[in-house]
Amino acid sequence: MIHDDFIEIDEKYEVLMEGKQRRELSVIGRRMYARGLVVAAEGNLSVRLDAHHILMTPSGRCKGRLTPKDMVVTDLDGRLQVGTGAPSSEILMHLLFYRARPDVRAICHAHPPTATAFATAGRALEEAVLPEVIVGLGKIPLAPYGTPGTWELCAGLEPLVSNYDAILLENHGVVTCGPDLSAAYYRMETVEQFARVMLTAELLGGPHLLPRTEVLKLVAARPRYGVPVRRKNLELPVALRTN
Repeated sequence: MIHDDFIEIDEKYEVLMEGKQRRELSVIGRRMYARGLVVAAEGNLSVRLDAHHILMTPSGRCKGRLTPKDMVVTDLDGRLQVGTGAPSSEILMHLLFYRARPDVRAICHAHPPTATAFATAGRALEEAVLPEVIVGLGKIPLAPYGTPGTWELCAGLEPLVSNYDAILLENHGVVTCGPDLSAAYYRMETVEQFARVMLTAELLGGPHLLPRTEVLKLVAARPRYGVPVRRKNLELPVALRTN
């Protein structure tokens, strides 16, 4: 009887947790839309529910108008499990992250204007300029173009997924991931802010790059800020001065 009680409690907890995550997807979707990171039906969000399922925004819907009940559940093969709409057409990209990164619990894909402009110009955001970016994200690489919603896009992303939490998608947009949806979203905001700063700095004559010694200090400080250290993220920016 005690065992049955625990099963009932677990089931109620799972229902409550999914309800919370549905609300979070709705809130973050509205925030992305309000801040101009997506327009119309652009972008998509997802969270990992458990080892076998994800909760995701549906295809073809404005992220600024989604309600918790609009979200859909799929398995890790992309098959619809719960919901009436189709999952986002970018589900393959989300599944790539979840399969490759057990630490990832949420993914955010958007088309922030300035960062996407860098992506369409074929430029990564790898310069050592802002301490917060160096500590929190390291490099923000550029994945080669692939048709959205296809494995072609995933093929370009695959070499980068294991080592980066924010990636520019050539001629497409940006994808970020994190241990929860808020972290994934804030990384998207950070990428767009960095792109704006870089664009303005270039109009003013070019950014002042931090010296190597300062970058090494920031990298060494990462554990103090609770930032996981992955090998590729420790590589110093390509344009960094040697002093």
